[in-house]
Amino acid sequence: MGKRATREAFGETLVELANEGMNVCAVDADLAGSTTTNKLQKAYPDRFVDVGIAEQDMIGVAAGLSLTGRIPFTASFAVFGVGRCYDQIRNTICDSNLNVKVCPTHAGITVGEDGATHEMLEDIGMMRALPNMRILVPADYRAAKAAIRIAATTPGPVYVRMGRHKVPEVYDESFVGGLPYAGVLREGTDVTILACGVEVAQSLAAADILAQSGISAEVIDVFSVKPLAEDVILSSAEKTGRVVTVEEHMVETGMGSAVASLLAEKRPTPMRLVGMRSFGTSAPGDVLLEHFGLDGAGIARQVEEFVRA
Repeated sequence: MGKRATREAFGETLVELANEGMNVCAVDADLAGSTTTNKLQKAYPDRFVDVGIAEQDMIGVAAGLSLTGRIPFTASFAVFGVGRCYDQIRNTICDSNLNVKVCPTHAGITVGEDGATHEMLEDIGMMRALPNMRILVPADYRAAKAAIRIAATTPGPVYVRMGRHKVPEVYDESFVGGLPYAGVLREGTDVTILACGVEVAQSLAAADILAQSGISAEVIDVFSVKPLAEDVILSSAEKTGRVVTVEEHMVETGMGSAVASLLAEKRPTPMRLVGMRSFGTSAPGDVLLEHFGLDGAGIARQVEEFVRA
């Protein structure tokens, strides 16, 4: 299939769900072309609302629609769709446990040339802290389709994190995921690499590089960041005795932090968190992955340092 961005699955899947009879709708904040919700707008104009550049209103409208029995999906760039309306997500959606799906695109440093102001690196942490919120971070186009379907059929708030960057194919059309779900994509014995989103394909590439140095890396896709698939993670940690988490997000509050909390409580394990520790900058997505050590070679280098320390 080649490389496709996870955001490309958004509008397509909403149309499929509407065709199947689900009462889905989209509330967008003047970015329907970029988020791809314009596909639903074209197919079902009465299921689409554009509130303009008013992200807080977007959340309020979606909350109201959910109370009428609809299944609303909000759509904007992550830095706006979370950062500008956290208060509304917290107090209007999560406190009342409303059936609203917060599904921004353009998350992480792979937004690229738009620069640090648009590279949302704190959203997983913000959503992790909220009671009632579930979090899915798909690794590729097909995983994103699965995530949207899961969100639509799961009662209550769900956060789906999607990106602008075209990523390699990881799954085939049979992938369905779950809440919780973590999939072992490569068996290994020396170290566990837990990755999410765009970093899943990069971690598989890192495992190939590590194998050339005699290091056997197990690679797991943490598709569901909240709740975590605890049994899968704990079993792998027990097997390899070392854990590295890799994410396109601030390490202080992201998936790695969630895994660290799990291991500290249930199975203390030597661990390293690989991810962002600063704001991003402006450059093509692939260049930024390399610059911040989040491409295959950079991940392999950090994992090898950890294993051989």
